[in-house]
Amino acid sequence: MKRSNDTKEKKSEVISLSKERLLEAYRFMYTARKTDDKILVLLKQGKIFFHIGGSGHEAIQVATAFALKREEDWSYPYYRDLAYVLSMGYTIKEILAEAMHRASAPSSGGFVMPFNYGYKKWRIPSQSSVTGTQFLQAVGTALAQVKDGTKDIVYVSSGEGTTSQGEFHEAVNWASREKLPVLFVIQDNKFAISVTKKEQTAGGSIYEVVRGYQGLNRYEVDGCDFIASHQVAQEAVAKARSGEGPSLILAHTVRLLPHSSSDDQRKYRSEEDLTRDKARDPIPNFEKYLISNKYASGEEIKIIQSEVQNQIDQAADEVETELQQDSVNLLKYVYSPKTVISVDGFVEPEHKGGKIVMVDAINHAMAEEIERNPKILVYGEDVGGDKGGVFTATKGLTKKFGWERVFNSPLAEASIIGTAVGLSIAGYKPVVEIQFGDYIWPAFMQLRDEVAMMRFRSNNEWTNPMVIRVAVGGYIHGGLYHSQSIDGFFTHIPGLRVVIPSNAADAKGLLKTACRSDDPVVFLEHKGLYRSSFAASPEPDENYLLPFGLAKTVRFGNDITIITWGMMVQRSFEAALKLEESGVSVEVVDLRTLNPLDKDVILNSVRKTGKVLIVHEDTLTGGFGAEIAAIIASEAFTRLDAPIKRVAAKDCPIPYGPTLENAMLPQTLDIIYALKELSDF
Repeated sequence: MKRSNDTKEKKSEVISLSKERLLEAYRFMYTARKTDDKILVLLKQGKIFFHIGGSGHEAIQVATAFALKREEDWSYPYYRDLAYVLSMGYTIKEILAEAMHRASAPSSGGFVMPFNYGYKKWRIPSQSSVTGTQFLQAVGTALAQVKDGTKDIVYVSSGEGTTSQGEFHEAVNWASREKLPVLFVIQDNKFAISVTKKEQTAGGSIYEVVRGYQGLNRYEVDGCDFIASHQVAQEAVAKARSGEGPSLILAHTVRLLPHSSSDDQRKYRSEEDLTRDKARDPIPNFEKYLISNKYASGEEIKIIQSEVQNQIDQAADEVETELQQDSVNLLKYVYSPKTVISVDGFVEPEHKGGKIVMVDAINHAMAEEIERNPKILVYGEDVGGDKGGVFTATKGLTKKFGWERVFNSPLAEASIIGTAVGLSIAGYKPVVEIQFGDYIWPAFMQLRDEVAMMRFRSNNEWTNPMVIRVAVGGYIHGGLYHSQSIDGFFTHIPGLRVVIPSNAADAKGLLKTACRSDDPVVFLEHKGLYRSSFAASPEPDENYLLPFGLAKTVRFGNDITIITWGMMVQRSFEAALKLEESGVSVEVVDLRTLNPLDKDVILNSVRKTGKVLIVHEDTLTGGFGAEIAAIIASEAFTRLDAPIKRVAAKDCPIPYGPTLENAMLPQTLDIIYALKELSDF
């Protein structure tokens, strides 16, 4: 094995584990192997739909688990980590319940494909099928351990193919820079489905690729050798606990089964290759070690094997009789069952503070919530220090609360959201900033596949409440890449709350509610409103919370309803005043939150006026206005006196410069023309 950066590989030494622990290790390895075999039998019988095995990976997994502490250390395993999760607390019956998607399955209650492990009791956060997202989450959880002053460390694993993902390198960079207690275990079986290591990695070895990360301890070991693997794991764990930073263990394993039950590896692997892998099978090799070193006799090995097989067969019989998840529960845990402040009975107070612009209201909301909740962390690009973000929304917060609470992240959006997942899982409340909506897309994988799905896929066992503040919108001459409206994308994702205030008072009240919400909130801040006089308002006090899902009628009328949000509230209000001059009474509804959506206010207004115009800044095609139109057509069609109309941006990118930008984005005149058409219908 290679240790650190320079030590050459050497043979395994005598291990410090007792006979009892060695036999326990063998039992876990053999249990994992025979559980794989049992699931494949059940698959052929039509009782299971999918399998992805860990056969050949058992030694490194059990060896590493034996160096860690159950219920104290954290684990972000990947889909081949069957032997690992058994060693960390899963029972055979629970594994089979996952495989047969039973309601008793601890990771998801049967909602998720098997082998996406998750178990709160054993500090195994819910894992997804996405490759590589777990690395940044592990870094976030490790950051939480450092902030909490614990000695707990975080295990995270993958195959060698996943190290091709950019988020792997972002995670190694962050962990190395901060000397975080993360154990990166890369199980190199030479194949990512059918893609070889040579096609994945420059130089063929991730051990060499990560050499430049200062602060990272590196190890390379025969992952089929339990003894050598345990020695390396012990050393890496000891370094992490003593504050010596993260370690990467490159463990050379074998893949004895196809990638999954949907794969046929004989299409891309030769018989000679498969035979070579079988010769390195860690289980018979460990048996030989135990017998030759007098830790067990052949008879003792057979007894363990018989006991394990009986346990697996019995567990399978028991799980077969259990109930599968009931479809009536599909919508039960998409969102938190907790409500910060209810819409019912809410009365908006009169705000008596001094007049404030929206960006300052946002700043004050964060300051008040950081003061209130010691678990809130504010970070992002340029967020910390005297700069306070490119729009100064976080100005003064670092000075007031310190770099531990308000700090800069690397220039990497996936890192911001991925670490926020890990921090929130460990009990923190990240309030993070994505500098421009146009640049949120590197984090989209984390937002859509991880943040939005965590509660649902874990059957409410795991949550990752966070606030993602994003500057959005045009009218600032920032095209093509500083002016995008992104609300339509995120309203399409179940599990995310989407908030977009139009004025300072709403911004403060909604952001404070978001900071206390148990759901992840995408908080969209229109750049054009930050310092606009028409978005300024008297400041609410520190106790003001504005419920989600409560639209506001900002102007009452009888002839036409405008449904709008964000910057378009002001434009719509101007247009309504213009129509008033010709005797047309226009009602303007500011949605304030798009998810949850206040359908009652929308429908009641439309039923009153009989005509509706939907106005939004996003492009027309696929914009959220189409969803609102569909709701109105479905639930208030008979009350309509004219077709539903929409005003939105043209279906093209936002161009640079005021002339072209104004032609592309909706203007007050566009709204006036649409209102006149509706009035004349």
